[in-house]
Amino acid sequence: MIPDDPFADVSPWDEPTNPLTEEKPMTATATAPAPAGHAPFRIGITLKAGSAYEAEWYTPSVSGGTADETAQRCADLLMAMHRAGLIDTASKLAQVTRDGYKGGSGPAPKRFENGKVVTAPATGGVTAYSCDHGPRTFKDGGSWAAHFCGGRGLDKSQQCPPLWRQQDGTYRAK
Repeated sequence: MIPDDPFADVSPWDEPTNPLTEEKPMTATATAPAPAGHAPFRIGITLKAGSAYEAEWYTPSVSGGTADETAQRCADLLMAMHRAGLIDTASKLAQVTRDGYKGGSGPAPKRFENGKVVTAPATGGVTAYSCDHGPRTFKDGGSWAAHFCGGRGLDKSQQCPPLWRQQDGTYRAK
């Protein structure tokens, strides 16, 4: 069931406190068949697992012959995904995939900063912004930016030299 107020602070997964209708268990015959011809209405939704770009995105979609039918199918699909544990399973499989990823040798990621495109800081693993002590720490002071040695707790004399941002957006030691 879709709440009347889409901006209400209510999760669609919570049980309604005052259900208007009794939810029927889903069976093979409970779902209406897909339209045989062209379905004029389509809803595509994005469920994002986190705020970072790297987080999983689930993008199911439904179609229907009328707006009401399509909206109901969308609600049915979301609830079925929840009941079947599909979202949790997909998140676990995505983690297994990330754990097994060996990385590519492509260019370093870019980001937009202070009106310029610059190389993004390392997020972990062995990259161009790692040193013998691990991933470097990125610091941005506005007019300057640098990747500092990843050896936390090491004496300054034992740390690798910082990689300073150059005018062309690359980083190198002075």
